[in-house]
Amino acid sequence: MVYFGPSGNSESFYNEGYKSSLQMPGWLKEKGLDAYEYQCSKGVKITEPTAKKLGDEAKKNKIKLSIHAPYYINLATDDEEKREKSVKYITDTLAAADFMGADRIVVHSGACAKMDRRVAMEYAKKTLTIALERSKELNLSHIHICPETMGKINQLGDLDEVIELCRLDDYLLPTIDFGHLNARGLGSLKEYSDYLEIFDKIENGLGHDRLNCFHSHFSRIEFTAGGEKKHHTLADTMYGPEFLPIAEIIYKKNLSPTIICESNGTMAEDALEMKRMYLAQKDK
Repeated sequence: MVYFGPSGNSESFYNEGYKSSLQMPGWLKEKGLDAYEYQCSKGVKITEPTAKKLGDEAKKNKIKLSIHAPYYINLATDDEEKREKSVKYITDTLAAADFMGADRIVVHSGACAKMDRRVAMEYAKKTLTIALERSKELNLSHIHICPETMGKINQLGDLDEVIELCRLDDYLLPTIDFGHLNARGLGSLKEYSDYLEIFDKIENGLGHDRLNCFHSHFSRIEFTAGGEKKHHTLADTMYGPEFLPIAEIIYKKNLSPTIICESNGTMAEDALEMKRMYLAQKDK
């Protein structure tokens, strides 16, 4: 099964009179979706009782949950205090995921700043290794940490770097943000073969099992010479990438990823359209 859902709450959710994320699982089920990425991007503020209520609602409505960890995590820092804070943000997100029954959290890989990319990578590995050790100490290691491919060229987190980070532990899964990869590649995803190369790299680098259940973000993204600039909707066809080649490859390879839509305001609607594209492969 492939899971489709939004990152956060669509504008239409609020326009229809809903107010609480606790209502999202039921709303998503009615829409025909089956995944939801809860946002802790500005900090892990959800309480244990609320997280458990959200988990109960998700279970009742058969919605697969994930959480986006705080944006200000920087795995690649050389500052010990900042490293410890990043580890704490990760373990706090893992705890929230445990309360709500989410099986994965998305983590930003970090920024190179003025460091050499190899130096930044070694710091990122160190931070992630500490986070993995801490998660085991806290009995949270059953939840996947998913380093994300990043959209700006000066950020750590191209596809090869994310694969390298995920090699630290078998329970690490890649978050493949196709829009980010296209943006940092300045429009590199053009042909079917460009998309297929991503899947082949994951399988060759991490094995079929992790390719099978990889995490993914998708949206059309405007970019400049430095990479990512702004997220757009599926209707904004002047921006890439395209989802159809991804749907075709997932179907042909019989994979079971979680696809989270990060469109600008229309996350649920576009996630449903992406699900339709995938299901249409069965009729070909």
